[in-house]
Amino acid sequence: MTATPPRQRLDKWLWHARFFKTRSVAAALCREGRVRLNGERVEKSSVLVGAGDALTFPQGSRIRVIRIAAIAERRGPAATAVLLYQDLSA
Repeated sequence: MTATPPRQRLDKWLWHARFFKTRSVAAALCREGRVRLNGERVEKSSVLVGAGDALTFPQGSRIRVIRIAAIAERRGPAATAVLLYQDLSA
């Protein structure tokens, strides 16, 4: 049997990676359709993401493009959060 790679809800991952101050703000952004997962528009915050997935979303006045590197069990310090993704933004 092969173990399935860990996956996590999109809103929870965005909050764990410290892109948004609260999980509800991340969920609202997803519901508004302002997040793209691997190029496809997402309208549900419950979509599961995992390592290797690419996300595009607005953050303040910037458009962020990131690749998920890891899944976190909890929301930790900022130094740990930066290890969860690779920034592909220009």
